[in-house]
Amino acid sequence: VEAFDFLVKPLKAARFEQTMLRLQHYFELKHKAQLFEMSLGADTIFIKDGHEQIKLKLHDVIYLEALKDYTRIVTKAGKYSVLASIGNLLQDVVFRSFVRIHRSYAVQRHFIERISPYDVQIQGYVLPIGRTYKEALSQLK
Repeated sequence: VEAFDFLVKPLKAARFEQTMLRLQHYFELKHKAQLFEMSLGADTIFIKDGHEQIKLKLHDVIYLEALKDYTRIVTKAGKYSVLASIGNLLQDVVFRSFVRIHRSYAVQRHFIERISPYDVQIQGYVLPIGRTYKEALSQLK
C-alpha cells in the first residue's frame, strides 16, 4: 500500500500536525532530489542512431536544423537526425539555451560569434535570420 502514515480515531490535533509536518518535509526532499537529478542529467541527451542510443553533451551541440518531421542536430563531432520537429525539441526544458533564429534553425546562445541584419555566424557556420525571429535576436545584443 505504501502508506506514509496512519491516523487513528479519535483524531488528535497534535498527531495530525505531526503527520502534516512529515508530509511537508517529504515533499520538500522529493522536490530537491528532482532538481538535483535534473542538474546532473541536464547537460546530456540520448538520441537514437540506427539501433543504438548515442549520448550527446548539450554544450557540444552547435545548432538545430529543421528537416520537415526530423531535426538535424549539428555538433562539433558530427550531424545526427532525430524524429522530432524543431518546435517540439525547443519546448523541452533541456534546450532552454537555444534561441530560434529562423523557422529552420535554432542556435546555442553562447556559440553566437556575430549577428548581422541577415545572418548569424556560429562556429564557422553562417545561418540565415528569419524576419519573424529578428526581435528575439535583438534582445541578445
